This record gives sequence, structure tokens and C-alpha cells, in this order.
Amino acid sequence: MDTAEKHLLEIDSVELAFSGRTILSGVYLAVETGAVTALLGRNGSGKSCLMKILSGSLRADFRSMRIDGVWHGRFSEQEVRYLPQQSFVPGGLTVGRALRDFGLRRDELLAWFPLFGKLCDTKVGNMSGGERRLLECFLILRSRAQFVLLDEPFSQIAPLHVATLKGLIDEEKHAKGILLTDHLYRQVTDVADRLYVLADGHAFPVRHEQELIRYGYLAHL
Repeated sequence: MDTAEKHLLEIDSVELAFSGRTILSGVYLAVETGAVTALLGRNGSGKSCLMKILSGSLRADFRSMRIDGVWHGRFSEQEVRYLPQQSFVPGGLTVGRALRDFGLRRDELLAWFPLFGKLCDTKVGNMSGGERRLLECFLILRSRAQFVLLDEPFSQIAPLHVATLKGLIDEEKHAKGILLTDHLYRQVTDVADRLYVLADGHAFPVRHEQELIRYGYLAHL
């Protein structure tokens, strides 16, 4: 992908309710290539639901999705890739096979995370939770998609590798748009260029940290 190209993914008018309880109401969100857009919100606010709607794994009661102003009923894998909270690479696959399935090379992985040097022939299901999460983050971030959605990317990952993962996110944003959410608030704000908070079914753009208190995400800074 030409890093000079700019693309804009938008989703708006999102309506979602379960058993009469409103989860999302009129939500608008924009993700632009060249930037990291972060989504914060308390547990149950609908962050994962919004990502699943974008990825096509959850059907909203209503939503409008566009890339560069062109309406999409569903995004292709070349347009959007999604890292869910739960592991998605089958445990029976080796690391090497997972890389090949994504069209990625072993040396690309080792350049960022040398710990996989001894794990390339290891089945994904035999790795630790942190190793598995790190591999899956790498696969999604280095995929050829225009936009990637990362749901809890820092979960289970050791602090040393979190720092490297943030470096990878920062590099990949130059070629794609990135939307991420995580309960590790400081890790999120470290990498975010644009920030939204989900509260009371709505997405509010955040320009100052004090607004996170105003919208009920933080009790204090």
C-alpha cells in the first residue's frame, strides 16, 4: 500500500440493543490512515460490539459504513482486519504456518520479536497466552488490510513486549488506519492520535483528558 495515500473509514448512525437495553445509539466514528484512533469506555459500554459490527461478526439494528465516502454493506479482508479479544488462530497450526497463511515471512516476525526464533515450529496452542496474543497482534497489524481493529491488544503481554508492540503500531499506522481499544488506559493514550470515549450509548471525541472524567470513564486523573 502506498503510504502517501490517505483513506477514511466511517461508521455512523449505529443502533444496537439487546433485550430492550440500548448499547449503542447514533454512534459515529472515523478512522483515518496515518493515525491511531483509540476507543475508551467502561466495561459494557459497547466497545467490542462496535468493533464486531465493523468486522461483520455482529449485526447492528442499523448502521452506515463507508470507506472514502463509498457505502459498504460489509468490508472485505483487504479492507478491514479484526483482532478479537479471544484467540483466533487455530491451536493446531504452527507459527510458521500461521505466518504463511497471512503472506508474512519468519524474518519479519523475528525482526520485531526475536523470542519466536525457537517457536516457529511450535503449535500455537502450545504457546503461552502472551506469546499467542503477540503473534496474533503481529499477524493483524502486518496484514495487507487498509484498516485494522485491535480489541485488547495489550492483554496478557509482558511490559517489555508491550513497548515493542507500541513501536509496531506506530510504524504500521503510516500505511493503514488503526482502531484500538484496551483497558490499559495509559498504553492506549500513549499510541493514540485521536481518542473517543463511549458513554451512555454515544461516542464522544476527546480533546482533553479532563473530558474522560466528564464522561464517566475516569474518577480522577
